[in-house]
Amino acid sequence: MASEIKVDTIVNAGGDNDTGIDLATNDQILLKVANATKLTMNSTGQTTIVGEGGTTTTSVQQGLTKVFCKFNGESTIAIGDSFNTSGIDDNGTGQYDVNYTNSMASANNCPNINADQFMSQFDAEPNATRVNMTIRNSSNSTVDTGFISVNVNGDLA
Repeated sequence: MASEIKVDTIVNAGGDNDTGIDLATNDQILLKVANATKLTMNSTGQTTIVGEGGTTTTSVQQGLTKVFCKFNGESTIAIGDSFNTSGIDDNGTGQYDVNYTNSMASANNCPNINADQFMSQFDAEPNATRVNMTIRNSSNSTVDTGFISVNVNGDLA
């Protein structure tokens, strides 16, 4: 049989109640340091944390990269590392789609592309399921390259 501990508040050993985890509310968890809330997690899992300056909060979910993919775009397309990427479509010289495993909430997301020393561009407005791109050299010709990276920020569906 599993053990169970039921508490409302976990405080420091000194018992001064200004540092610890407050579990007394039914709808959120608060992490306090020096009697100031530093982290809040609500019942849906939405988590906010105090920012670097100590005066504003940042949504943890909003600040995370939702998709990333590092791949070789030469010869046989090969993913080196990825997250939330279901695969890559090779659409011709220097043209690729990076497809998401889990869709974004809308087309209003922010993809970023890097490709060796070459220029990268979006072939279409971002959408909820993939990013479509073209890689070009300094002569504006499409080119395959060995290092391409994509990351996408925004809200997951």
